[in-house]
Amino acid sequence: MPNPIHPPATRRRILTAGASILAVTTAPAWLSPARAQARRLQPTPSQTEGPFYPVALPADSDFDLLRNGSASYQRGQPAWVEGTVVDTAGAPVSGAVVEIWQCDQAGHYHHPGDGGRADPAFQGFGRVTVGPDGRYRFRTLRPVAYSGRTPHIHVKVRLASRELLTTQLYVAGDAGNERDFLWGGLNEASRAALTVPFTPGAGGLLARFPLIVQA
Repeated sequence: MPNPIHPPATRRRILTAGASILAVTTAPAWLSPARAQARRLQPTPSQTEGPFYPVALPADSDFDLLRNGSASYQRGQPAWVEGTVVDTAGAPVSGAVVEIWQCDQAGHYHHPGDGGRADPAFQGFGRVTVGPDGRYRFRTLRPVAYSGRTPHIHVKVRLASRELLTTQLYVAGDAGNERDFLWGGLNEASRAALTVPFTPGAGGLLARFPLIVQA
């Protein structure tokens, strides 16, 4: 017998409306592009490679830039630079290769364009391959200024034959940042992404520099 409180047509409308609400509230993220897009991370801003990327990679190019072969570099402030490499969905990019290069404490690079004046005890360049957790770590120096530039470390991320990112890491609070033409050209969000504190830690200073790439 028909329900006198909810006639058949009315009940159909209630059931249809309820099903629509349920479908919206339980729809997976891939059915809601706007919501999925909102959760994606912004890639780390890119910057110029600069003129001093090694012409030939050094024989010793591991994670420790303070040892070059059997030589130990004793100048400057030792620092650990570490972080993770993830894609814009936040997933670790296993197998990515992270490279860093920088000048020595006197402001010289291991590069013919810098006159071959770099201290041979300073490795100057390092590379590591990240594992399933996406983590990388280097032992190096707190970067120093040289003519025309604020302290910085060059960073590159590769995956197989692809270059995913080239950028530069800056020291938070360094007086030279405001005068640097590259740092000065960044917007506020990009400065925040590329400028990190070097804080006291075990075995030297510690800088955490997360890398977000479009893999």
